Amino acid sequence: MTLDPHAASHDRALIVDFGSQVTQLIARRLRETGVYCEVQPYNRVNAAFLTEYAPKAVILSGGPSSVTTDASPRAAAEIYDLGVPVLAICYGQQTMALQLGGEVEPSDQREFGRADVEIHETSPLFEGVWKVGDHYPVWMSHGDRVTRLAPGFSVIGTSPNAPFAIAVDEERRFYSVMFHPEVVHTPDGAKLLRNFTHKIAGFTGDWTMAAFREEAIAQIRKQVGDASVICGLSGGVDSSVAAVLIHEAIGEQLTCVFVDTGLMRGNLDGAGEGEDVVRLFRDSYNIPLIHVAAEDLFLGKLAGVEDPEEKRKIIGATFIDVFEAEANKIENAAFLAQGTLYPDVIESVSFDGGPSVTIKSHHNVGGLPERMNLKLVEPLRELFKDEVRALGRELGLPEHFVARHPFPGPGLAIRIPGGVSKEKADILRKADAVYLDEIRKAGLYDEIWQAFAVLLPVRSVGVMGDGRTYDYVLALRAVTSTDGMTADYYPFPHDFLGRCATRIINEVRGVNRVVYDVTSKPPGTIEWE
Repeated sequence: MTLDPHAASHDRALIVDFGSQVTQLIARRLRETGVYCEVQPYNRVNAAFLTEYAPKAVILSGGPSSVTTDASPRAAAEIYDLGVPVLAICYGQQTMALQLGGEVEPSDQREFGRADVEIHETSPLFEGVWKVGDHYPVWMSHGDRVTRLAPGFSVIGTSPNAPFAIAVDEERRFYSVMFHPEVVHTPDGAKLLRNFTHKIAGFTGDWTMAAFREEAIAQIRKQVGDASVICGLSGGVDSSVAAVLIHEAIGEQLTCVFVDTGLMRGNLDGAGEGEDVVRLFRDSYNIPLIHVAAEDLFLGKLAGVEDPEEKRKIIGATFIDVFEAEANKIENAAFLAQGTLYPDVIESVSFDGGPSVTIKSHHNVGGLPERMNLKLVEPLRELFKDEVRALGRELGLPEHFVARHPFPGPGLAIRIPGGVSKEKADILRKADAVYLDEIRKAGLYDEIWQAFAVLLPVRSVGVMGDGRTYDYVLALRAVTSTDGMTADYYPFPHDFLGRCATRIINEVRGVNRVVYDVTSKPPGTIEWE
């Protein structure tokens, strides 16, 4: 293990992952309170790791296994000898109980979903949040349960099907809960986690974007030296923040390459997001920028192609060819900058400790580092998406750039099911701009995870004035989500949807019918292709 350079100057919490789908949420809750933390698979945490990482507190996550089976995961025994506070959640509670001398058994009375816990005794974990004698809603997800506590533990909270819902050893500062405090379905969960880190473990909350900025700049300078760095700008938040941060560190040693595919979003004034990118980076930040106008090339390659996966492959391969051709013109280039985020780092290592099949393709850049013999600079690899936005604000990026909704790598091509053409892209660009304009006017943009329009491969009959039309159908999509893994449609009022439809049909030639997509994820996906 090599300790992350940014972690060295901060108190650190360690989250031991037993495979829970919501482990990342624990890290996000801690980061929100200024606590630096890392997620590590349980089988990577051993005595040597703990000595080097030196956590100030440890959290054991939930997980899908049954602790009653011989092959189920266990926490490193050395964790319990560190002398630091330990919080064990769900499966973490069960393995802690078993490892310290308690018993766990399968239960006929399982708890999945909402439950109520009753508080029986005071604890620093509850300070200012929960009171003795009261009941509080939490979110449970367990089939096994603790049936005998380990020596030194006492019960301070129960639920109908979990008699040891909250069990603690205050002397050793070991705390265990059967519920999940990290999820939003436990309303007070974030406050309980803060009590654990700040009141019990003594964290000061010094993990700030201002501190990260200074440390990241020093690290980039140390890593890069006097070499040149190439950054592929997509116009999205991640690559934009990475570029501005790196430029602040090394100035003219950075060159950004922006491949304008002609498949980006547009504005009401008719300008595309590509022009925004050029204006911001070349004019406002004075960052060396190569702008490749490649609309004709990309649309030509996509002509007649309808399969969504084939469209993605064509766009990815064409991007690599164009990017490589431009990047090869840059002298002394030794590094490629990527906007890799912490969730991608976590997901790139599977639960069993081996490498995952692939890192997300939009961060892997199609193997460009190996193909061009470049080393990677990934200054955002410790950050979650909300932290990247906070860093963008710290760096002075415009709010409309920082708060921009996610946009897929293939761009509008996958929001045009079927064949792609310039005519369709222009129609969709204008309609999408009108839709987002209405969302902003209604003050809803920041409530929505992602909103966009989809131009369907369907024409319908309409009447405009006294004439018959036969134009495209446009679908509107808007979802709420925390991480994009699951999502629900946004419940717009009907009058809002009516206003959008009226404006789009009046202002966008080629559309005569508008529909709204009310599919959640799952079973659908957020994007249509």
